Amino acid sequence: MAFAAIRYDVEDGVATVTLNRPDRLNAVNGAMLAELVAAFDQADGDDAVRAVIVTGAGRAFCAGADLSAGGTTFAHRDETAEEHRDGGGLVTLRIYDMKKPVIAAINGPAAGFGITLTLPMDVRLASTAARIGFVFTRRGIVPEACSTWFLPRLVGIAQAAEWIYSGRVFSAEEARAGGLVSRVVAPEALLPTARELALEIARNTSAVSVALARQMLWRLLGADHPMEAHRLDSLGVFWTGRSADAREGVASFLEKRPPRFTLRPSKDMPPFYPWWRPRELE
Repeated sequence: MAFAAIRYDVEDGVATVTLNRPDRLNAVNGAMLAELVAAFDQADGDDAVRAVIVTGAGRAFCAGADLSAGGTTFAHRDETAEEHRDGGGLVTLRIYDMKKPVIAAINGPAAGFGITLTLPMDVRLASTAARIGFVFTRRGIVPEACSTWFLPRLVGIAQAAEWIYSGRVFSAEEARAGGLVSRVVAPEALLPTARELALEIARNTSAVSVALARQMLWRLLGADHPMEAHRLDSLGVFWTGRSADAREGVASFLEKRPPRFTLRPSKDMPPFYPWWRPRELE
């Protein structure tokens, strides 16, 4: 797929997805939503890609919805309530299903979808120039992109409620203190920091191990008992423990050399994967 609203680049096993409407502060439109889903499909299906970084072109990460239509921006008059699917949710659900870790490099303002887009990503890094806002209540709408599921699980219900109910814009440091981002760095250090983390994963880990661990972490957020984790841990250790990557991981450690893992998520996932029942909108 040819991309226009985003850029997609791969180097050294790391895909970088850049929101690319800088003249509109990377505000999201229908084309960008479709291209984001396609980009994550492409990265997930490419065994040469081990991690994904998402950032914005220019001075913004993403200003949220493109409001050029004015007051009718959010009025979906060509479909019924039963037919409507939130476009932001289609993107975040695709990220949730990823086998590859996804790192947000929030380089500037991130409002509305600009911040909810990042919630199913595994690590969020922010520049000191970032300003963040869950501004939905100030626009007369409700949170989208499955953010009412993701945000409380990341920061707790009280912090999520404060940010969502008030709709106020806050600093990167407040986001770090609240657990939304893990690190705040100078603007010039943001992409190098994200890339360093992505390369650490790409160069040192088994792709299949990371794919399994990612889905175990995210899907067990909804488990009602640690026995669910024990069941999955037991299956995972049984199947990965007899794999070529496990043999290589131990051998490379004992021989004090970099590992040469060979298993690929496209064809080498264990037979119990996926262990969940796919969910459809009913």
